[in-house]
Amino acid sequence: MSLFARVSSYPPLEQVTVVRRQRACKSDDDDKLRFTVVLESSSTFPQQEWEVQIWHNLTTSSSTEWTALPLKPRDAALVPLLSTSDPEYKYWRHVFAEEITLPRSAGSAQFTVRYRTGSDEKWQWANQQRAVKDGELVFGPRQPHFEEAVLSSSSSRQDLAKYIDELSYDVEIESRKSEAPGSLLWELSGAVDGAKEDESSIKKISLGVPSSVHRYFALVRLWTPWLAPRHGKKKFKLSEDAILCSFLRTDGVHVVLLAVSGTDDVLTLFQSGERGDIVVHAKNDGTEGSRFQVLVSVAEDFEVALGAVIYEARKLVRPYDTEEETPLQIQVEEEPTIPDSPTSDDVVIVEKEDPRAQWMTEWFDGLTYCTWNALGQQLTEEKILNALEVLNSHGIKIVNLIIDDNWQSLDRDVDDSQFKRGWMRFEANADAFPRGLKQLVQSIRQVQPSIEHVAVWHALMGYWGGISPDGELATNYKTKQVRVKDPVAGGEILAIDPDDVSRFYDDFYSYLSSVGIDSVKTDAQFFLDLLEDPEDRRRFTKAYQDAWTVATLTHFSTRSISCMSLFPQAIFHSQLPMNRPSILLRNSDDFFPNIPASHPWHVFCNAHNALLTRHLNVVPDWDMFQTSHAYAAFHAAARCVSGGPIYITDEPGNHDLDVIHQMTAQTVHGKAVTLRPSIAGRTLDVYHGYNEGNLLRIGTYTGWARTGSGIMGLFNINSAETGCMIPLIDFPGIHERTTSTDQRQSYIVRAHTSGRITHRMQPLAPDSLIAVSLGTGAWEILTAYPTRSFTLKGSRGCGDGSNTTETETETETSKGSSTLTHVAILGLLDKMTGAAALVSSDIFLVENGRLRFDISLKAMGRLGIYFSDLQDRSIAKQFMVMISGQPVPRKTVSKDGQVLAVDVLGAWNALGLDPGWSNEVFVQVFVG
Repeated sequence: MSLFARVSSYPPLEQVTVVRRQRACKSDDDDKLRFTVVLESSSTFPQQEWEVQIWHNLTTSSSTEWTALPLKPRDAALVPLLSTSDPEYKYWRHVFAEEITLPRSAGSAQFTVRYRTGSDEKWQWANQQRAVKDGELVFGPRQPHFEEAVLSSSSSRQDLAKYIDELSYDVEIESRKSEAPGSLLWELSGAVDGAKEDESSIKKISLGVPSSVHRYFALVRLWTPWLAPRHGKKKFKLSEDAILCSFLRTDGVHVVLLAVSGTDDVLTLFQSGERGDIVVHAKNDGTEGSRFQVLVSVAEDFEVALGAVIYEARKLVRPYDTEEETPLQIQVEEEPTIPDSPTSDDVVIVEKEDPRAQWMTEWFDGLTYCTWNALGQQLTEEKILNALEVLNSHGIKIVNLIIDDNWQSLDRDVDDSQFKRGWMRFEANADAFPRGLKQLVQSIRQVQPSIEHVAVWHALMGYWGGISPDGELATNYKTKQVRVKDPVAGGEILAIDPDDVSRFYDDFYSYLSSVGIDSVKTDAQFFLDLLEDPEDRRRFTKAYQDAWTVATLTHFSTRSISCMSLFPQAIFHSQLPMNRPSILLRNSDDFFPNIPASHPWHVFCNAHNALLTRHLNVVPDWDMFQTSHAYAAFHAAARCVSGGPIYITDEPGNHDLDVIHQMTAQTVHGKAVTLRPSIAGRTLDVYHGYNEGNLLRIGTYTGWARTGSGIMGLFNINSAETGCMIPLIDFPGIHERTTSTDQRQSYIVRAHTSGRITHRMQPLAPDSLIAVSLGTGAWEILTAYPTRSFTLKGSRGCGDGSNTTETETETETSKGSSTLTHVAILGLLDKMTGAAALVSSDIFLVENGRLRFDISLKAMGRLGIYFSDLQDRSIAKQFMVMISGQPVPRKTVSKDGQVLAVDVLGAWNALGLDPGWSNEVFVQVFVG
């Protein structure tokens, strides 16, 4: 007979799953692992009595011996499919599940799925229907590895030798007290000779071979300015230099190494040796001998191990006991003055006796338009103003404008290579901008009044070819001829001498401020690492970084973008220390609109780079994109979950308004702002390679702890349809915990594109799974919302059920003793990260027994509130919705399944409300 089926499983096939025993533990005696399989068969065929098994080597003594684990049928509704809104889904869905006891010791195993339609039929294997590899499991020991571990300096080498074989005796090893609980930490160092004449000193040394490696992940230098992820199995092998390496061992332990640079003019990187050993490549630009520094941490959780080396690195690059005061300290730690009301700072003084905190937009919250891909390098005043007029005609109200490359006055002909052209003077190119920057900025604000900030691009050393020897800048400032080694810009360029760079940047930014420019995008910062002469590297590297930082903070506050600066000396000197405000940092190589294969990789690369950059004192910036592009929504969703800014670079007239509206929302003052989650998004699957066939999962979180929402972006980076199952516990911020009143916390999960909502789930429940299937280039954003339960007026024992679990209360409800309503505030329904629109919210019972919602929003759209019993309630009879104290028109409130939808924007306009000084909209909902 013919057989057609699609199979997905949890744990998933073709990827590694790290089983944390505290998640799987069922009792003090046994640790259980649950397998769940969803099987879909075409609805054109009749229903079949399927048999499903997990074929595994989990409990066998040899990896070559496999056995079967029969799975039992489960209710298909327990694993809802959220990625489709099609009511006529064309497949039968079947769910099977069973638990298995994990071995008491640590280890790894493989598994696959087989199935058939009856005992007389032939078994079918998952990898026969699709080219998938076996699933992988890695599980730790029964007892936590480091619960009682105590290190001393005398035993540090011995302890580290448990994780790295053949430890070099040329490396000094010292144990450190980790600030990340549950981790061990070491500092490794070695001598590096000083530079001689015109050559930096190079030291290569093998640290040893990481033992018991199952998989590894590294962040490598893709080329001088950018980082990128690399993955592998078993033997460690890199083709590029790395700054971060992480090894997942076969016992479930993570070993993370961080190469520290920027101290004492030493650049430290990792390479791999022929034996799979970790090789340190250290470069000393100083005249005196120095030491390279490497941090190593070990933990049963990757994030804990990474946190341990990051916290320690901050101490190394900026010791806590230093008393020396730098210009940066003076600038940042100066006592702020309190402005008169009204103000654009973080507090608004209102006409009351006490000030009330308000949400205020940062410059990177606003929708930004960049001229780079949109208008190209042949930039002119006419092109910019025309593009803004077109945006305005489409109703696109941008808040920020970036005037990118080629506005500057440059020498040589426009057709010459950009790397051969030098910067001549502060004022703009007279041919393309005949009226100058000041008149251009004034015209920009007239054409598009919504624009608040105008930024210009420039290279850290002026332009790609440095400073022109024939211009005003070379006359007014001390310069130096320097050798650079980049193959494109190779040769020599003229640069502002470090002795004069602070004055140069202060003058330049003073000029920009005087003509109305209030922000900058400073590119090509990696040229500092292209300098060949060690004396130049010593003098330029820190001096340029500090001068630029002080100038931006002085003239533009935090309105600056650090670009092409993911090189180690900048990461550790400028981006890691916490002694200054956060600025934007470009997180990856560029968006390339005309290279189809680059788009999934771009998102994948950003998600992995963010594992590191989210720990820096920056806001990761995933670069601009075009909304009219085939991958527009894919990029838009990635930018929304990134937690960073959103720039568009559309060619004039080529806009997808639906994509823009899903990314942005209108404030009460008519601005288009993005809804950034509270933390930076990053990949949730550290060790999954790009070509392994998995969905890319990007996790973030928005709101306060416990009451906020975990957000997960799912992206199909493969050439074929791909599906997966996601346990609730994998959402960021969802922990194995109860509420503060010992009540088990429940959640619902909503999918953005389909609008589907799950039943209520609890993190420790075995069936708290969500299924998603995505076509090529498709994406989905899932948001997990905590629910609260209340007993409304008219039910016996009026209260919020806080002293009973939901299960207990529901049991009482079934006996007719009370009516329990479960609720959750969803944020703005039509936005990709609509939960991030919530500034604050509260739900409580008032004295008359009604339920009251107080909700503050930073922007407007369709506000959604989940009610478990909404189908039994009448909007007209049981709901009252108010905005700013006024009842909203009835037509702006509707039901959407179990969601009460309030058109806040429509109600605001219909009521003709005035925001006054407030930046928020206050919504109240009363439920009788």
